[in-house]
Amino acid sequence: MKLFEYRGKELFKKYGLEVPNGKLVSTEKDFSGLNFPLVLKAQVPIGGRGKAGGIKSTENKKDAISKLSQIIGMDIRGYKVGKVLAEEKADIKNELYLSISLDRTKKMPLIMASASGGMDIESVPDEKIIKEWINPLIGIQPFNIRNVVSKLKLGKEESKETSKTLTKIYKLFRDYDCELVEINPLIITSNGGVMALDSKVIINDDAMYRHTDIIPEHVELTPLEKDAKEKGITFIQLDGDIGVIANGAGLTMATLDALTYYKGQGGVFLDLGGTDDPEKVKQAFELMKKAKPRVIFLNLFGGITKCDTVATGVKAVITKEGINCPVITRIKGMNEEAAKEILKDAGLITATTLQDAAQRSSELVGGK
Repeated sequence: MKLFEYRGKELFKKYGLEVPNGKLVSTEKDFSGLNFPLVLKAQVPIGGRGKAGGIKSTENKKDAISKLSQIIGMDIRGYKVGKVLAEEKADIKNELYLSISLDRTKKMPLIMASASGGMDIESVPDEKIIKEWINPLIGIQPFNIRNVVSKLKLGKEESKETSKTLTKIYKLFRDYDCELVEINPLIITSNGGVMALDSKVIINDDAMYRHTDIIPEHVELTPLEKDAKEKGITFIQLDGDIGVIANGAGLTMATLDALTYYKGQGGVFLDLGGTDDPEKVKQAFELMKKAKPRVIFLNLFGGITKCDTVATGVKAVITKEGINCPVITRIKGMNEEAAKEILKDAGLITATTLQDAAQRSSELVGGK
């Protein structure tokens, strides 16, 4: 479960980390007790808030009230802003990146740190990212901390405070069964102290029963994902513009990998699983249409699923409601020839191989 920034900072304070003085605001009176200038921050479970206009600096109460009204209710990549965090501006000398995540390949917690704080970690060159794995049987050790902090090239007092922060967030990571604890940026203040200017905390869903102090908010679901969940359909929204419909997690991931290879990017993926119920297929395709991808890529393997039954459901939606984007189909397995005829009759583009279908889908949205 992804926590809102303010909820993550509540946990930070519980573990002794310094955070800016702030609180949730929705009206003029909520600004009492805070000293200007302030920063208003939309509470949504994704990055890129600043670029979307969800983070604004304010110099006085009149300015804050005006900008608060601009942020509340705005849509940031499918999430409607309902909560705004107001924080006093911090004295920033330097910005760092610091996180602990679960490396599933090595089955160990992984510390990642960088002197290039404030940027998306994906944008930081790999040679500027410090990585240190922690043996989960013995926990974080002084040598782990030295290996990280020494490479950040900080002053003596700054190194000491950063080392303490690492110890604290590792304890939080373990105590709350986290998949990720991230501070970006962790700032160095002019007096040599450190402060968490942002927070990202993800707790393993299967461990939530152990943490009764955390109230689930289901912030990770977009409105369409909530709609799909109610219908019993696996539906995930990403950042790209190609909608993927496949059956089975393995085939879905292979489809996304193939699109990436041809410079395409999946924007929505929908896993039909083993269903060949025409009504369920119809509901799935209607959800995909609402997501408004530029291209839909239908990739099916008919083992348990009958290809022609799925094709019938797809055709029913298109015949009744139409489609406003190209649909590339690649279908293999039980009754595939009948399915191809149904899809061709519906005016869809058919491809023989996964590679061909992925390439054509990518090219239609400008991939090379």
